[in-house]
Amino acid sequence: MKRWIRGLAPALSPLALLALGCATSIPKNALVLNRTPLEGRQLETRRFVGVEESKLVAGVAGALQNMGYTVEQSDTTLGLVVGSKKRAAKSSRQNDPPIMGSLLGSRANPAEKEQLVRASVTVRPQPTGQPNHQLVRITLQRVVWNVRNEVTARERIVDPQVYFDFFEKLSKAVSSEAQAI
Repeated sequence: MKRWIRGLAPALSPLALLALGCATSIPKNALVLNRTPLEGRQLETRRFVGVEESKLVAGVAGALQNMGYTVEQSDTTLGLVVGSKKRAAKSSRQNDPPIMGSLLGSRANPAEKEQLVRASVTVRPQPTGQPNHQLVRITLQRVVWNVRNEVTARERIVDPQVYFDFFEKLSKAVSSEAQAI
């Protein structure tokens, strides 16, 4: 038995050293909050003063329809409007030739065919407790399919111009000025 243990110890020593060498420590910036979520909320949210919640919800539905969305759900009691639109997919990934996937050892990536863009908008009273002070937040996501009808991407839309256009149309619909948060 002792011989077996003596033979096993030299065999396990390199494995123990390898395990210690692969141990990683926590990066210094691991607990630092990223500003991206805050910037995203600021991009997605606007304050409306002097407009009733029901009028804002109706204005949201109108603004989405003006942008080509089909309103799927609308609930004034919850302050929620959800819409979607299908369109041809356009992405910077399409500029990559499909052959590159084959060269790298994976299957070729077929071209992206279509995408579904979903908009979810919430209207809620601002926490200040003042009447007719509303916060409107829109989030936009897209799902992309390729020519094989496989989902190739699910991502949040971060283009500031899209959000600016929505809030501009909403401001015109409710005849009020949107204020950045």
